[in-house]
Amino acid sequence: MEPKKIELIELERQLSCPTGDNGIKVAENMNYTNIKMTLSSIENLELKNEDSILEIGHGNCGHLSKILEKGNAIQYFGLEISDTMKNEAERINKDFILNNTVNFQIYDGNTIPFPDNSFDKLFTVNTIYFWSDPISFLNEIFRVLKSNGIFTLTFAQKKFMQSLPFVKDKFMLYNNDTLKELISKTNFIVLDIINKTENVESKIGDFVEREFTVMKLTKK
Repeated sequence: MEPKKIELIELERQLSCPTGDNGIKVAENMNYTNIKMTLSSIENLELKNEDSILEIGHGNCGHLSKILEKGNAIQYFGLEISDTMKNEAERINKDFILNNTVNFQIYDGNTIPFPDNSFDKLFTVNTIYFWSDPISFLNEIFRVLKSNGIFTLTFAQKKFMQSLPFVKDKFMLYNNDTLKELISKTNFIVLDIINKTENVESKIGDFVEREFTVMKLTKK
């Protein structure tokens, strides 16, 4: 059965900021369908012992163990605009929190609440579509990243995203060229552009071929 317009509007809203029971269900689906994008982001961070890492928009953070297993004494920090996601991430990862290796926080989506040069590594997956001021936010990320740190920005290609029925006004879409142009207006240096393709179940239940990209950036 084709999803109704009202269902697509609700899905778009939940993808931008998961809320309530529906948000928890959407987040479970996102963690499953986005895992290859997430793992590709993590792999390109070159994590090592004692790294401090920030993830922006962690969702339910069902992937946290994949980060912490990359080295000893890694400190993970996660930021979310969704109270539902923060609470769900804390529930799922309570053992890591007890070990003082993990911290989840709410923020306003614009200002990163950490001092300059706080993190060795930083990543975000499928959040750039929702940034209200992309250049300003990239500059915020640059500010909190340490010199020679690595930032991986992972997104699905515009051509793919345009084929999805729930992608409407809340999404700003990018391809490699438009994102490189955006990054050129900041002080980030592009280290690598990794393009990948996967078959994945979409949010409405059918299988599609998704093209996605990991932009690997650094601060000098």
